[in-house]
Amino acid sequence: MPAVSDEPLVLARFLPYRFSILAERISRAFGARYGAAFGLGIPEWRVMAVLGELNRCSTKEIIARTEMDPVKVSRAAGRLVDLGLVQQKPHPEDKRAQMLNLTRKGGDVYGRILPMARALEAEFTSVLDAEERRALDVILTKLHVSAGRLQETS
Repeated sequence: MPAVSDEPLVLARFLPYRFSILAERISRAFGARYGAAFGLGIPEWRVMAVLGELNRCSTKEIIARTEMDPVKVSRAAGRLVDLGLVQQKPHPEDKRAQMLNLTRKGGDVYGRILPMARALEAEFTSVLDAEERRALDVILTKLHVSAGRLQETS
């Protein structure tokens, strides 16, 4: 482990803070684009994104993949059900769990949001060349694993 400095913390250079601000800025930009067009918030989009990838899964799987708070996932899923974008059924093996999937309407909305998501990612990463994007992917993967270890030991 690197030596810990007793210098004052400069928040603007503190990596966890920088990641937090960066994630918030990207989420706000994305939310402004699809939120206005589809009336969805960030939690709803994340639930839809997982369902778009997996087709059908439990709320527990969504929580695991998004690392969102269970209450937030439950509320987002409920709102998506109310909007007719997601269908909810009891889990066949766990009576306490729910299985979710996109409805036809949900699939249509997902299909319209997906190009917006990809365009935002392309716009955001356009300042990086291909080599920098690959390096960033490797770095983020390493930091993700490291953060997981920190979480396990906390």
